[in-house]
Amino acid sequence: MLKSQGVGCATRVAPATLCHLQRPLPRGINAGVSFPFWNNTQNKQKAKSISNGRLRLVSREIKAALTTVAEPTTTVLTKVIVKKITGEITSSTLLMESKALDKLLKLEFASILVDPKTGLEKPPISVQAKLISEDVLEEIYEASLEVPADFGDIGAVIVENHNEKEMFVKEVELNGLASGPLIVTCNSWVQPKTLVPTQNRVFFTDKSYLPSQTPAGLRSMRETELVNLRGNGTGERQSYDRIYDYDVYNDLGDPDKSEDLKRPVLGGTERPYPRRCRTGRPPTKTDPNSEQRATGSIYVPRDETFSDLKQGVFNASTLLSVLRAIIPRLQVHFNQNTGFPNFKAVDALFDVDGFNLPPLESTTSLKDLLPWIFKFLSETGQFLFRFQSPEPMDRDKFFWLRDEEFARQTLAGLNPCSIQLVKEWPLMSQLNPEIYGPPESAFNTQMIDREIGSMTVQEAIQQKKLFILDYNDMLLPYVRRVRALKGTTLYGSRTLFFLNEDGTLRPLAIELTRPPMDGKPQWKGVYGPSENATNLWLWRFAKSHVLAHDAGYHQLVSHWLRTHCAVEPYVIATNRQLSAMHPIHRLLNPHFRYTMEINAAARTNLINAGGTIESTFSPLKYSMELSSTAYDLQWQFDLQALPADLIHRGLAEEDPTAPHGLKLHIKDYPFANDGLILWDALKQWVTEYVNHYYPDPSLVASDTELQAWWTEIRTVGHADKQDEPWWPLLNTPQDLIDIVTNIAWVASAHHAAVNFGQYAYAGYFPSRPSIARTNMPTEDTNPALWKSFLEKPEEVLLNAFPSQYQATQVMLVLDVLSSHSPDEEYLGKNMEPSWGDNPAIKAAFDRFNKRMKELELIIDHRNADFNLKNRTGAGVTPYELLKPFSGPGVTGKGVPYSISI
Repeated sequence: MLKSQGVGCATRVAPATLCHLQRPLPRGINAGVSFPFWNNTQNKQKAKSISNGRLRLVSREIKAALTTVAEPTTTVLTKVIVKKITGEITSSTLLMESKALDKLLKLEFASILVDPKTGLEKPPISVQAKLISEDVLEEIYEASLEVPADFGDIGAVIVENHNEKEMFVKEVELNGLASGPLIVTCNSWVQPKTLVPTQNRVFFTDKSYLPSQTPAGLRSMRETELVNLRGNGTGERQSYDRIYDYDVYNDLGDPDKSEDLKRPVLGGTERPYPRRCRTGRPPTKTDPNSEQRATGSIYVPRDETFSDLKQGVFNASTLLSVLRAIIPRLQVHFNQNTGFPNFKAVDALFDVDGFNLPPLESTTSLKDLLPWIFKFLSETGQFLFRFQSPEPMDRDKFFWLRDEEFARQTLAGLNPCSIQLVKEWPLMSQLNPEIYGPPESAFNTQMIDREIGSMTVQEAIQQKKLFILDYNDMLLPYVRRVRALKGTTLYGSRTLFFLNEDGTLRPLAIELTRPPMDGKPQWKGVYGPSENATNLWLWRFAKSHVLAHDAGYHQLVSHWLRTHCAVEPYVIATNRQLSAMHPIHRLLNPHFRYTMEINAAARTNLINAGGTIESTFSPLKYSMELSSTAYDLQWQFDLQALPADLIHRGLAEEDPTAPHGLKLHIKDYPFANDGLILWDALKQWVTEYVNHYYPDPSLVASDTELQAWWTEIRTVGHADKQDEPWWPLLNTPQDLIDIVTNIAWVASAHHAAVNFGQYAYAGYFPSRPSIARTNMPTEDTNPALWKSFLEKPEEVLLNAFPSQYQATQVMLVLDVLSSHSPDEEYLGKNMEPSWGDNPAIKAAFDRFNKRMKELELIIDHRNADFNLKNRTGAGVTPYELLKPFSGPGVTGKGVPYSISI
């Protein structure tokens, strides 16, 4: 059994004329020497005798060859750490010795140098590492090797797995090198050589190189590895593959199962969309343009999958399995078509005693994963299902009824990136009036003047005090088709807000529009706050429709499209075009952790035909098609940057004298206030990183990998937008800083802002219904409906809310999606190995980490400032969604590096 030899360097010089042969030499180079002649019969015959363990050399040819042994070598101990897959010990302690003989890894260490005589890569040093110890979490393999003095620095290690199963290699350590200890970070799956015989797994050291700076000994290896990752664009991908390629979204439907489950392809000129990872599954039998649904998990490259290294770990994969287990049981327990009979029944969902569901398998493990959802009754041994009260409900049971809260959430809620400044009056639709009716808004100037009270509409616009949520032109084209579906309805909507002197918004009016349809002319209804009982209930109805619109837009556009969907092409292009040793690959890689896997899981359960989104949000089966419309009409890469987004929506203007270079038109805008600090810190970190690796501006334009990466993002990953004029150029370090900061912001802070508050703000579904199922009582003459409304408006409103099954399904999904796993990696908290190895980058990251800690304190201070009424006050939930760090579970804070849930 091999034991650690420490870090010391042992140099050995072999005699020029003799060589000990006490053990056979393995293939390749071992002990710093190779014998290409050893199997040559003629050379063997020239050896005349062996005496006292010494080979007496006669042949001049052999003597000349053995003079190469005279070079001094350094004895180096290498250790490979392999993470366990299940967390279980794979062999008995008593049989460790025999087990160690069976489990081997072949390692080859490549030099950064080439042979000065041939100009070719130096042959690697090859050893076999034996399993010498293991525990519940790890296996340790060790070997020793002899490194010649002229070998040069080790630049990469090639790992061959000659065992039966795949292995997750964490790192390879080398102790004894003249240059000091070396750790090669791997964190990757290595497949058995019998499964993938033609490709070697290469792991480069943590030193980063631009393509032009790649050491000569690594150039070919660098290029070959990228070729392997791109694949050839053919064949069906297997779970063990590491191939990154593109395809359109043609696998959301299931036309072979039902014509009603057929869905259009998203991606292409008709329905523009970002690209997803190609899986290569065959087409469906009934629709050649659609790809067959996966029978199991959807393929993603092996290293993109969720961590399953420790049994029972709480992560996104296990959370999604919880959804698959519980949702069908909710369907049995709750009525699918009827609403809750009264608000007492709604409140009972949060009863501390919980409620029974049909039996679950593995309930014990589910309880451990989601303790806030399951309650254990020790006296009966039962597990009860329960919903925790969301924080706003805990603080104020009637928070959802307050108009102030309705307005506040546009700035400090779940979807704080839709509110816009009103710049023109009257409001006009840009849709074709021949199809959708007169374009003029039904908002009456006199009515709005009256609601404002202190000034006219025109004065409010001039003073930048009039704001709007505008879903009119986005939703109106879908109204006819959505209304043809059972159990839902839809309007186009506009909601006006006025900015008060104390920095809060006040809702003024809501406009709901139905286009001409079914032989009826265009219909528009305007509703406003009122103390009159009838008008007050109509206002509540109208708010519920607007909230359903905002909930759908948030889920489909602000959340899915702008983060999950738009980022996947960045992940694919980064792995296809930027080598793992490229500094920008290493900068972006933490921002892509688990994104492809969670997106694949969403295509399986959430955004697929008949999935949760299509079952519970107002557009139903047209939900994903609507997100394609939003991509076509609204998505721009440059506008994903927070400052550009705020300026575009009219919420800010450039001002060099103002903090962050922006003057906010709503000073107490929690999302923007906290977000701009985070944006500046993130951009400063990216700036220092980029400027370190690109000190000469010309290095950006000459970086072949970087240019191919940016070209592929534009022309392949977002191919349907490739001709747009707003794409940034990539010619200078500043161009690169802006592009990378944009990508990192979307993957981290933007996603955190629209994701981790989902249960808090929508867990009590009357505050944010996912769907409005009935028309306004005033839309058409319906004496029976009007009579019911006048007699029991609460019942009519509850019937418009989601059904019992829809509501509880959404609540469960949002609870799970709002959760942090214990292995979450938070922005600026822990340093990547390649960053820590570079003193300049380490210092820059330390400054970034300090800024993140300062932001935590700033947010706490702001949430205690009673002058900031959008984040403080009686019953008001403080804004913490952009606090960088968090513990596990549903916390309402924490900014992970990546879109991992």
